[in-house]
Amino acid sequence: MTTQGTGPTPTGGSPIPEPTVEATLEPATDFARVEDGFERLWTPHRMAYILGDRPTEEAGHGCPFCAAPGKTDAEGLIVHRGEHCYVVMNLFPYNPGHVLVCPYRHVSLYVDLTDDETAEFTALTKQAVRALEAASEPHGYNLGMNQGAVAGAGVAAHLHQHVVPRWSGDSNFLPIVGQTKALPVLLEDTRARLVDAWPTD
Repeated sequence: MTTQGTGPTPTGGSPIPEPTVEATLEPATDFARVEDGFERLWTPHRMAYILGDRPTEEAGHGCPFCAAPGKTDAEGLIVHRGEHCYVVMNLFPYNPGHVLVCPYRHVSLYVDLTDDETAEFTALTKQAVRALEAASEPHGYNLGMNQGAVAGAGVAAHLHQHVVPRWSGDSNFLPIVGQTKALPVLLEDTRARLVDAWPTD
């Protein structure tokens, strides 16, 4: 396939032709392969996550929950800051409005929280549900935390509780067949709505 365009027009002259670009589609039969019926979606940008630092038992070492409070609310996707804990949007949400309640302190287990941290952790979870109720009227919620990597915690070194809004029919074939979630609202738009709906009492 050959394409040719025109570049900018110099003063008093004709358009300057752009270089001809040759695009060749190489047949798959020219490459080593074992066909399996699957399509491929190449996502090289994910290498930044794969090769990035991993959280450790030490605070700050690659921990996203230690890093987020040091950013502005918009940059860190923070919905609300308390004295001991804060609420942040999940960068990889199950549903629009999926937030995480986290202590500022780098602890891995719920039993490691102080009494003050535990009280605020619980209060912010309740406030997150109320904010979601006001902002998007979910039909239900999943609330919970995974303690340890073996239990499914993605960031096991820093405690966090999931608050996931649910709607009837929000589960379909796409996550099961395509391992893909369709999210109709941008994270920042959802964050702004939750900030506006956050209870003040």
